Amino acid sequence: MSPHNRVDFILVLAQTLLAFGAPSHRIESQLISAADILQVNVGFVHLPNLIIANLMDQNTLVSETRFVRSGGRIALTSLHRVHLVYRDVLHDKVGVREGTDRLRKLLRARPIYPNWVRCLFAFICASIICTTAFGGSLLDMFISGAGASVLQYLGLNVATKSAMYANVYEISVSIIVSFIARLLGTLHGDLFCYSSISSAGVVLVLPGFTILVSALELTSRNIMCGSLRMVYAFIYTLFLGFGLSFGSDLYLAVSSYGRHNLAAIALAESEFLHGNFSTANMSAEVRDLSGTFTFLDTTSANEFMVKGCYRDPSWPWWRQPFPWWTLLFLVPIYATCSSLANLQRVRSVQLPVMVFFACAAYATTKAVTLYVSDHLSVIAALGAVVIGLCGNIWSRLGGGTAFTSMITGVLFLVPSAIGNGGGLISNYRTAAQQYSDTFQLGLRMIQVASGVTIGLFVAQILVYALGRRKNVAHFAF
Repeated sequence: MSPHNRVDFILVLAQTLLAFGAPSHRIESQLISAADILQVNVGFVHLPNLIIANLMDQNTLVSETRFVRSGGRIALTSLHRVHLVYRDVLHDKVGVREGTDRLRKLLRARPIYPNWVRCLFAFICASIICTTAFGGSLLDMFISGAGASVLQYLGLNVATKSAMYANVYEISVSIIVSFIARLLGTLHGDLFCYSSISSAGVVLVLPGFTILVSALELTSRNIMCGSLRMVYAFIYTLFLGFGLSFGSDLYLAVSSYGRHNLAAIALAESEFLHGNFSTANMSAEVRDLSGTFTFLDTTSANEFMVKGCYRDPSWPWWRQPFPWWTLLFLVPIYATCSSLANLQRVRSVQLPVMVFFACAAYATTKAVTLYVSDHLSVIAALGAVVIGLCGNIWSRLGGGTAFTSMITGVLFLVPSAIGNGGGLISNYRTAAQQYSDTFQLGLRMIQVASGVTIGLFVAQILVYALGRRKNVAHFAF
């Protein structure tokens, strides 16, 4: 086992961890652990999409700096195989040269699903999120799913071929989705809900996972990466929110029909009276008022609002939110499609484990919501504790990979917790109020990420505080 082969293995390992979406706050510790066991004198500096490795030759005292740059999306099956190679090499089950060849083969492999299948997964996930998190009806599901599939197609095809469009494709699609959602939402009869369609249509590109990773990095004292990701994710959230607001305002600006119908909805909830108003307190400065008075009926509207969408009980079933018992099969379907969308193989022991963990976390958040519905961080934290316990116990006792088994449930926590406060952009608001909603969305995502971070660390402490110490670094959140 020559020093050159050991160095190659570590550098290729760093590239695969970046390429397949490994937990960034664990990458440096995993590489340091591998270098220590393989007896390679190397230091690492981890930046977003970049790892700087400083190699030192103790005999000649000559240092060499290598830069490993790679970017990619989460690929669960590939990431699980990387962990298996990592574990086999460090436990002396295979040699470093064979391990390096296996890692390079993973880097050269094509995605396990074609793009049209991944667009189908995006359609199903957004459709289910529309009704489970944002109160959408059967009609809203199909529109939001179509928007998410178009966004996925642009991300996998157009954005990868055009570096210029790759920087703005999410924002451009959010404008289009909001434009169409406002068009449908202002049709006569309230057939569609703007809030649920626009929210679910772009929920798959919300940087909730990025904010979560940044919070984990800050907790792990990786201040550079954590602060950079946090600022980027927050500004990116503002861009998405402004895109949704701009799409809505653009349609209302070009369509007098939409403005008229939206005003008619507001007028239907108000009543105008002409006359005089006299105060009983004669010492008041204004004693008599005359003119036209507007009285708004906010009681009935609030009574029939379901997560930002107005739902009259007299409407037929296909215009109502799904009943609670549909969650028994919608949540497992979402967890399955979400795992497959993140490139998890169907024929794998990991897939049913991911689905079970995600369902357990979602059931916990729904139960907690009944008691503390207005505390997003508490809801997310308790859900994260459950999935953290499941994932780390599975890794310790079952021999699985903690991170890949937990990722589906963690990704489900973000839109589910945000959906407790309604949609991303409210239904009938002014432009200034919608911009305020955008800032509130960013703050809500930080709340959720903070709660998930605390829950994951608590779960890891509970599992790994007892028992023997692991010989390699943790491959978990």
